[in-house]
Amino acid sequence: MSLFRMPVLAVGVAALAACGFQPLYGSRVAGSAPVEFSQIKIEPIPDRIGQQLHNHLLTLLNTDGRPDRPRYVMKTHLTESLTALGVRKTAFATRANLQMRAVYNVTSAASGENVFSGDSTITVSYNILDSEFATLMAEKDARERAARELGEDIRIRLGVFFANQATQGR
Repeated sequence: MSLFRMPVLAVGVAALAACGFQPLYGSRVAGSAPVEFSQIKIEPIPDRIGQQLHNHLLTLLNTDGRPDRPRYVMKTHLTESLTALGVRKTAFATRANLQMRAVYNVTSAASGENVFSGDSTITVSYNILDSEFATLMAEKDARERAARELGEDIRIRLGVFFANQATQGR
């Protein structure tokens, strides 16, 4: 079995190298700097779920804490909507979708000029149960999952943007 896995692994690595795959955070090409998320100051986002998204972004982008001298400032506007799904014959909903949308702008800290704008939308589902408390906890969990997924999506979009900027700046 081991003899079979080695050639398959070698072919897989060769295929990744041939397709132009490059790590987002590692060194790419000689002279090209990795993405520096730690240079982004994240402005506070209103409401409790905004605070959770803010904290997720801080964890994902600035692992060393807030930047001392940020080059960029990111402002985010967060909205959410609930939609009932899965209606029983008795007209009671049994499932709901929570859609969360973040519109964000990254500006230069020095000039205030807009550098990058983005819009991310995440939809998560949860069950509407007979117990009101259980439904509230399911909705709370859905909000936390949506904030976590939005943070990941924003990080990926910023990473691609800054990686393209580094490639074009060479």
